[in-house]
This record gives sequence, structure tokens and C-alpha cells, in this order.
Amino acid sequence: MLHIVNKSPAQTSSLSSCLRLAQRGQALLLIEDGIYAATQAGAAACGLAAATAKLKVYALQPDVDARGMAGRLVDGVTAVDYAGFVALVAEHPNNQTWL
Repeated sequence: MLHIVNKSPAQTSSLSSCLRLAQRGQALLLIEDGIYAATQAGAAACGLAAATAKLKVYALQPDVDARGMAGRLVDGVTAVDYAGFVALVAEHPNNQTWL
């Protein structure tokens, strides 16, 4: 399963709900303001740093760049471009968008 989160953990509890329910080996893609959870400042506070041990975590690079967060992603988070986004969706026939 691919989980997609587009809101900052400061805005909603979507990410914490996702992390609570996601299972080992699944994938998480952070897009739009969700990428703030993958920054060095946000990952520890929202639990994402610990989640990288059980989930494959990705951040959409164009959103990282647009928010000036390039070079600030924590270890364990892989940046992907739009083609990578499409590849993740194709690789995971089931996905859940957390609003």
C-alpha cells in the first residue's frame, strides 16, 4: 500500500493517523505541505524519524524545492520526481490519500 499525505503535521493529524495505521513494508509519499514532516526540524516532532525504520518514505522533490527545503530532508527519506511519483502509484495498486 502507498500512503499519500499532503498536509503539514502542524495543520492536521493526518500524518499521525497514517503512521499509526501503516504497516511494515508499506510506503509513504509526502507531497505539498506534507514534506515539512520530512525535514530535520519536523521529523522528530511528528514521529516520522522513527517511522523510517518500518516504512519506505518518499518526498516529492518539486514540492521540497518549492518550499525551500532542499538539503533539509532527514536520513531515510528518498526524494522522487513526478516520474517517481507515477512509478510509486504503479508499483502499489492500493493507495490511501490522507486528507
